[in-house]
Amino acid sequence: MISLLVAMDKNRVIGANNDLPWYLPKDLKFFKEKTTGHTVIMGRKTFDSIGKALPNRRNVVLTRNDSDFPEGIEVIHNISNLLEWNNHNPDEEYFVIGGGNIFNQVMDVADRMYVTWIEETFNGDTYFPSFSEEDWVLSSKVKGEKDEKNPYDFYFLQYDRR
Repeated sequence: MISLLVAMDKNRVIGANNDLPWYLPKDLKFFKEKTTGHTVIMGRKTFDSIGKALPNRRNVVLTRNDSDFPEGIEVIHNISNLLEWNNHNPDEEYFVIGGGNIFNQVMDVADRMYVTWIEETFNGDTYFPSFSEEDWVLSSKVKGEKDEKNPYDFYFLQYDRR
């Protein structure tokens, strides 16, 4: 199963200057819980923003470049590798974690989306692609707990392809 995992604001902003424009520890915890033990696929800019392999996960960077990456990082050059893995291991969940260009490439083949939807607007330069709710069913909506460390209203949404 190919899943997209993203946090975005009301305008679909997902990034600013190669970073998140907000700090939501509960979303980071959700991200860790979902992806630990699985494969995460990201673009080079997303990898650069993280700066290292995420522990206890298979880390894959999708890039056109032949840049050197640290130990623990696999490199693929097109989504056909991901599609092949998915065909050979249909019970495995592969998490595409960004950025915007990678989400655009994978949107049409994704089976599921985990969206942390933040009820705020932020300045940003990277956006999640538009998608038609006719192609997706909202299977789960859980309100996140707002507190002093998580100062925004937010929801954990799960969409499954119709």
